Amino acid sequence: MDKEENLNNGEDVPDIENDGSLNGNDEEIGRYWAQYSERNMTYEEPLLVKRINTTSQIAIVGSNLCPIESLDYEIFDNEMFNQDWRSRKKVQIFQYVVLKWVFALLIGVGTGLVGLFNNISVENIAGFKLLLTTSLMSKQRFLEAFLAYAGLNMVLGAAAAALCAFIAPSAAGSGIPEVKAYLNGIDAHSILAPNTLFVKIVGSILGVSAGFVVGKEGPMVHTGACIASFLGQGGSRKYGLTFSWLRHFKNDRDRRDMITCGAAAGVAAAFRSPVGGVLFALEEAASWWRSALLWRTFFTTAVVAIVLRAGIQFCSTGKCGLFGEGGLILYDVGSAQVSYSAGDILAVIVLGTIAGILGSIYNFLVDKVVRTYSIINEKGPFFKISLAVAISLLTSCCYYFLPWIATCIPCPSDSTVTCPSIDESGEYKSFQCPPGYYNDLASLFLNTNDDAIRNLFSPKINKEFHMSSLFIFFAAVYFLGILTYGIAVPSGLFIPVILAGAAYGRVLSRLFEPITQLDRGLFSLLGAASFLGGTMRMTVSICVILLELTNDLYLLPLVMLVLLISKSVADIFNKGVYDQILKIKGLPYLEAHAEPYMRNIATRDVVSGPLMAFSGIEKVGNILHVLNTTGHNGFPVIDEPPFVDAPELCGLVLRSYLLVLLKAKNFTSERVYADQSILENISVLDFGKAGSGKGVKLEDLDIQDEDLDMYVDLHPITNTSPYTVVETMSLAKAAIIFRQHGLRHMCVVPKSQGRPPIVGILTRHDFMPEHVLGLYPDIKHHKWH
Repeated sequence: MDKEENLNNGEDVPDIENDGSLNGNDEEIGRYWAQYSERNMTYEEPLLVKRINTTSQIAIVGSNLCPIESLDYEIFDNEMFNQDWRSRKKVQIFQYVVLKWVFALLIGVGTGLVGLFNNISVENIAGFKLLLTTSLMSKQRFLEAFLAYAGLNMVLGAAAAALCAFIAPSAAGSGIPEVKAYLNGIDAHSILAPNTLFVKIVGSILGVSAGFVVGKEGPMVHTGACIASFLGQGGSRKYGLTFSWLRHFKNDRDRRDMITCGAAAGVAAAFRSPVGGVLFALEEAASWWRSALLWRTFFTTAVVAIVLRAGIQFCSTGKCGLFGEGGLILYDVGSAQVSYSAGDILAVIVLGTIAGILGSIYNFLVDKVVRTYSIINEKGPFFKISLAVAISLLTSCCYYFLPWIATCIPCPSDSTVTCPSIDESGEYKSFQCPPGYYNDLASLFLNTNDDAIRNLFSPKINKEFHMSSLFIFFAAVYFLGILTYGIAVPSGLFIPVILAGAAYGRVLSRLFEPITQLDRGLFSLLGAASFLGGTMRMTVSICVILLELTNDLYLLPLVMLVLLISKSVADIFNKGVYDQILKIKGLPYLEAHAEPYMRNIATRDVVSGPLMAFSGIEKVGNILHVLNTTGHNGFPVIDEPPFVDAPELCGLVLRSYLLVLLKAKNFTSERVYADQSILENISVLDFGKAGSGKGVKLEDLDIQDEDLDMYVDLHPITNTSPYTVVETMSLAKAAIIFRQHGLRHMCVVPKSQGRPPIVGILTRHDFMPEHVLGLYPDIKHHKWH
């Protein structure tokens, strides 16, 4: 077993060999270990005997393996922080509150501008490519048209994959699972770094322009979160962009709130759906919510909506190239008042049921494809780029050659439409057809994804798509969407699912023509809603997003019904697509509810050992030994005689705080409490959460040999009110408390007196089903009542 895997949870379990002994067990560590083993002598079997947390501390971020840690959402209650709060002036508190709102404004403006830039860039790059292809087709130069189309697609796809492979591997994929994991309390390296932000923006533009069956919605959520994180950590020291006035936000709680605002802003920017963005953050992204955050998130998305509105007005004057008034997806279903009959309701129920089954199959296949691609992507950058180019070529071949199957349709007699279309986003592409005719399949395939959806949702012409054309388009998009997700390109799942669902709805509208009077554009919208419900398993946010997209309130009851049915049916078979991706990546996501079998396990039955604890006033050498020989991030602090009558739990101290304290070298030669003057050369801000990889490291310490026998008082930095549970509490109850309070460590204390004051520490990984079932493999199969 290698060291990385054996560190178990990367949190609080030491590096233990299979025999339960510490690595590097030299004489000095042996003496130290003997000192602490006395504290654990009274533990009963099988407590802490060879029990090792078997869940991995490594997860896949993007397509690379990297170590993960938990975030500290708990408010630390210690001497230094309390003193800092008492000394704060009203002006500082006012500044802190105002800054929160200023941040919300900046996140909204930043995300809105990025959303606008994305759309303008995609419309222009893809528009140029499609105009070039169409002009070559009109001159009967079919081979050249294909070479130009496929060549540009492969170049754009290779560029997007190269950015992900060489600059920011964590920018690949949707980004929503990673943001969801972060808001659940999981910190992974470079998940929200500035280079990830850059690659997410540029890579998403290139990927969508390359004609991949991907959307820019998932990447926009990740982009919003990255912008919020960049502001929240006071900029980036690595890139020389730091601001001292942001130092009060160097903690995980404030950063979490801002990233929630960023995720909501991302959805608002992608769909022009401010209320949908807030609901998306509430329903799907955030694990913790409160009313103050609702206000700030709503304000952020409102700012995004204003920025987009201003941008579209500016572009409507023709200053943004091919980005016209309809550049940002806003589909006007434009139906008259809709009345429903029993036949319509029956058709919607069938539509939702089939979509639920198709959605669960979609998720099942995405799961298999992502697992397969991860094996290819692990082999290195060349393989990542090659895979992206191969999928790009396959997509180009499907998009270019499938329209040849379709038969030419005469242009409608309506003189208000231009047929065949001459612009890049027309509904009537002539393709290989003679004058006066158009190819309905080319109108879907040789268009940007947004325009294809607009055409499918369009109620204007009832008969413009052949049944065979719709079926071919549905099958192609359904399977290409599955095959495309998992390549090393920033790729969202919303648009592929909406595309497939819109085509599916249009197909079913033909089948139900005898019993329903609903317009085909409306059926197309209901098909898209049902597919989103079947794959994403969201209901409220998708309902509002679709209503904001289509501007059609009359459809609300039908959209609600179809979402509920498709989600309910799909839930029978598997989980939502983002939950599946979280599992594939190995991110230890804590669900809102505990597994049923956890009710039958006590907390003491899963704590891993041996337990490492410090005295309230500890030897510097002992602290260094523990930090060197374990991977823990939290340690119990126990006050012992002569300072107290009997051993008692003083609290919990973090590794990062210990490193700051040791670096300051506030040592005493005697075992005494620290003098107030000794602590004056450490600021509370020194304990603030640094950006990724910028905190004090063990190798930064300058500890001399004579310092090892000195003492340091841990009381000022010890959290004196850690969350504690009694050892007999059920694991299910502990898991709910752990998640609701956003904890990183939970202390397990003994039920009876006369024993050591702490039994062990529970961390996120101790609640993972994989760990619990590893300890008790048969418990899941028992019939509990």
